[in-house]
Amino acid sequence: MQPYLQDLFAFLTASPSPWHAVAESAARLRRAGFAPLDEAQAWTLAPGGAYYVTRGQSSLIAFRLPAGPLTGWRMAAAHSDSPTYRVKYAGRGAEKGGYVRLSTEGYGGMNAASWLDRPLTVAGRVLLRTPDGIESRLVHPDRDLLTIPSLAVHLDRERNTGHKYDPHTDMQPLYSLAGGRSLPALLAEELGAAEEDIVDLDLDLCVRQTPVLLGPEEELIQAPRLDDLECAWATLSGFLAAPPLPGAGALWCLFDSEEVGSGTMQGACGSFLPDLLARAAAALGIGPDAQRAALAGSLALSVDNAHAAHPNFPEKSDPQGSVRLGGGVVLKYNASQRYTTTAVTGGLFQALCRRAGVPVQLFANRADLPGGSTLGHLLSAQVSVPMADIGLAQLAMHACVETAAAKDAEWMQQAMTAWYGTGIDRTADGAYAIRG
Repeated sequence: MQPYLQDLFAFLTASPSPWHAVAESAARLRRAGFAPLDEAQAWTLAPGGAYYVTRGQSSLIAFRLPAGPLTGWRMAAAHSDSPTYRVKYAGRGAEKGGYVRLSTEGYGGMNAASWLDRPLTVAGRVLLRTPDGIESRLVHPDRDLLTIPSLAVHLDRERNTGHKYDPHTDMQPLYSLAGGRSLPALLAEELGAAEEDIVDLDLDLCVRQTPVLLGPEEELIQAPRLDDLECAWATLSGFLAAPPLPGAGALWCLFDSEEVGSGTMQGACGSFLPDLLARAAAALGIGPDAQRAALAGSLALSVDNAHAAHPNFPEKSDPQGSVRLGGGVVLKYNASQRYTTTAVTGGLFQALCRRAGVPVQLFANRADLPGGSTLGHLLSAQVSVPMADIGLAQLAMHACVETAAAKDAEWMQQAMTAWYGTGIDRTADGAYAIRG
């Protein structure tokens, strides 16, 4: 297996929940020499320094300052969350008819049928009572723990002709037979803690399948959470690999809550990025006018996976704007600006990719089939900089296991290295010069 695939698979496996994805990203940043900052403490920043800060333990922003004056920021943003089912009532299951079920609630717009009859476990954080107060601990039992059993076709003869899944009836997971250990008791044992010290928890269901390669030439990837952790990995890899740019600060965002609208304190609609930019400017002694000028000289990418043309349903794609697995990085357009790409930002990104030898595919939805959106247009309302929306083509988006092309991940990694490592000067409103 290629080293980049080994690294991607390691990132996916280490990130079964948004909290784990941030912890894994923070560990990689620390190994690369980035220093952690705390939002609740005063910041002392140095020119040329590299830092990261988390919010809510499920969002993270990392940034590298230029050695000289700050003339702009080069940014990219992905998201840490994926559609799943979130455990309610602190994991206290309900016993009925000799079974114990957990109570769950849908998080985001998932493909419900894909979750049925699979071995599942949980992942997230547990809040523990300690002598000093409350402590948050990550948890992810490495075991086949749950399943969501489907109703046999003998008992629902219309199941294969169209079934509407009721999240309160169809999608509640079977945890155990009556009389077994409770989930809090099992998690306490996992953490080496007492069950009575569990105060609360944030837990997601997650599938047990690990990332695999498919196809005669192992040209395909199948894995959970490709949307959007594949892009999170590629953007972080490019961010860390690129050399520093004179005058430009490099900034990487991993936001939570994208799948539920981003309207949280740790989401793209929150104040996380504006707060960080303001604090960084203040710590460097940059005044308001210079700060606004630097923002005007900045560029950003919103990076989230895209719909590939489906082999069984090609009519669902616009014939001129359909993309394929293995065709390269996807540049997304939408007239209503649900994707932020304009002729300026799209042309600039394509020029960078041509220089880097990275193929680019252009995507737009059918005019009569509105697609989803991502965090870009929401983030641009908080921090107004020229932006483009890009991603990687995949199949089965929002299923619990998704499929993409192995080569595309490498191309995105190369594109992001070029994005962070190529000098771009704003020469006028809507005009840019590429250095080198």
